[in-house]
Amino acid sequence: MRDRHFDDDDDIREERTGRRFTEFDCPDCNANNPHDEGFRVGDQVMCFYCGAHFRVRDGGGKPRFVEA
Repeated sequence: MRDRHFDDDDDIREERTGRRFTEFDCPDCNANNPHDEGFRVGDQVMCFYCGAHFRVRDGGGKPRFVEA
């Protein structure tokens, strides 16, 4: 049975736009920060607990955070 919600181009679109992450642990305060909308490499995120801002970089398949 074919999944009517599956788009054959989904995997190509994912490759082109980058993986979307849904949470991160703050490098400054170690608090876990869930993001409902998600974020990608190149985005800027903010820790909801300490207020620090970070730019998301590629860390070899995992996000790496540098202060923005």
